[in-house]
Amino acid sequence: MDLSNPGIWFYPDDLTASETIDFALRIEALGYSALWLPEIGGRDPFVLSALLLAHTERLVLATGIANIYARDPMAMRSAQCALTEQSAGRFVLGIGVSHQPLVEMRGHSYGPPLATMRNWLDRFDAVVYGGKPPEDAPITLLAALGPRMLELARDRADGVHPYMVPPEHTARARKILGPDKLVCTEQKVLLEPDAERARGIARSSPAIAQGLMLPNYQNSLKRLGFDASDFDAGISDHVVDAVVAWGDASAIRERVRAHYSAGASHVTLHPLPSEDLSGPDWKVLEALAPANG
Repeated sequence: MDLSNPGIWFYPDDLTASETIDFALRIEALGYSALWLPEIGGRDPFVLSALLLAHTERLVLATGIANIYARDPMAMRSAQCALTEQSAGRFVLGIGVSHQPLVEMRGHSYGPPLATMRNWLDRFDAVVYGGKPPEDAPITLLAALGPRMLELARDRADGVHPYMVPPEHTARARKILGPDKLVCTEQKVLLEPDAERARGIARSSPAIAQGLMLPNYQNSLKRLGFDASDFDAGISDHVVDAVVAWGDASAIRERVRAHYSAGASHVTLHPLPSEDLSGPDWKVLEALAPANG
């Protein structure tokens, strides 16, 4: 498994199965190392990972993230081991406690995040997989933002997949996790050099407009020095600039380099389309592609 190049974080729900295969093949050809699949309520990320792993050669498939309320530990471990074995090690399991509204939408009660994850990991680690074991050790990452979840990832997982964070968080994560764990950071990107237009597009994006209303992300940013005034009257420019790398391709690559300098093992780019697109924004993906830069 090679995560040395940036990856892509993408919602595939507007694409057909064949279109999603074409998308995966194209980003593999562009040199991206991984495709990170969220779990919001559309396609099951494990089902889709199996499909795309079968049609690609080098691309890593990763869940960003799989909701621990959606599957019991045995189901999650079985899917992880099966996909790791079937793909010769090209699968990464990213798991998290998600958010209260998304958990309650499933009919579950949202428990204390740290205790819930710790108890779930106790059961996950105890699972004995009955299938053919993968040759490569399965990789598990936690969606970790706060210091205590980062410490849990340090002690119980292979690393972390932080979301909606600036490079300052990457540095804090690396300091807590130490030198050997994976820090696979999500970075929103927007290919728009005009500041006013870029911030307007970002604010109107569901990933920002809805995502930054969730307490988990607000609290994460407040730990980095932001405060209530950055959210109470709308999302401040300061917050937008922190979580969205906007500008030309050079400016975006500079932000990606900042994450790597802060200790990231891997950065996955989450494009915010500058136009009303239902599918991939190939203008952005090609401009930032490792093969082209």
